[in-house]
Amino acid sequence: MYRQIAEMAARQQVWVERIVSAALAGQMSGWARLKEMAARGNRECFLAALDKAPAAEPAPEDRI
Repeated sequence: MYRQIAEMAARQQVWVERIVSAALAGQMSGWARLKEMAARGNRECFLAALDKAPAAEPAPEDRI
């Protein structure tokens, strides 16, 4: 992974540390947003919405 990051940094003419710090900042921002969204969540509303979903097998292209 370091080699890939180093190649990307060389192409963009920036330090590896800048690429890594930008990636970490993006991840931390994403986790913070997820935490905020989870705090607004409501289990009862989630279960009510889930009850509205049909009890059917997934389409063939959706199966794992």
